[in-house]
Amino acid sequence: MSKAPARPWTARVLTLYPAMFPGPLGQSLAGRALADGVWSLTAVDIRDFARDKHRTVDDTPFGGGPGMVMRPDVLAAAIDSVMGGDVTGGDAGHADPAARTQPLVYFSPRGRRLDQALVHEVKAAGGATLICGRFEGVDERLLEARPVVEVSLGDFVLSGGEIAALALLDAVVRLLPGVMGAEESGTEESFAEGLLEYPQYTRPQIWEGRGVPDVLLSGHHEKIAAWRRAMAEKVTAERRPDLWEQYRRRKGGGGT
Repeated sequence: MSKAPARPWTARVLTLYPAMFPGPLGQSLAGRALADGVWSLTAVDIRDFARDKHRTVDDTPFGGGPGMVMRPDVLAAAIDSVMGGDVTGGDAGHADPAARTQPLVYFSPRGRRLDQALVHEVKAAGGATLICGRFEGVDERLLEARPVVEVSLGDFVLSGGEIAALALLDAVVRLLPGVMGAEESGTEESFAEGLLEYPQYTRPQIWEGRGVPDVLLSGHHEKIAAWRRAMAEKVTAERRPDLWEQYRRRKGGGGT
């Protein structure tokens, strides 16, 4: 059982599809931690802050062009409702004073690339408010008027920010104290030290004629640790030369 902290890590998700949450985060370790109060999740329906009876959240772009753009007034009201600002419409019942000092994230292809360093930053903040855009995006004035941090999962386009929000939340929650079964799991995995993870093996010892490296059967912990580090460096150099160069620079140019 996960042990709940004095204050749970708090996620607030602004979305047009609140039923998508917690989704897969309600299962396995994340779901258990959610039930135990290690972290909390509030999904806020942006349409609750619309100004008309049709609950309109978007409009055509000025200057023409395809698609629709999310309105700044509606989205600002939703943001202010959870961050404790001046609410201009809708329900203010989601306000959390702590949200003012925590990241306000909008998922966008032009944002900062999501990596493990950013995951740790969001975790350390104690919570975050996540904006899940739809259509062609949001009015630029909203991004200028609120302390928004734009974040991207990569160089591809999704239908909306919900899947990106689930990915960020999963990456953060698994790092919270007590969520993962073994504490060392978080320090011996990909990106923990700027390297990809070393190869893993388990039973059976022989499978389809393929064995396990002898060093892993030796019981010699120092040799095993050295082998794993060497393999992590090898895999990183071969598959992610960008990460490898960063790692070598941090280590003063050493490595193979």
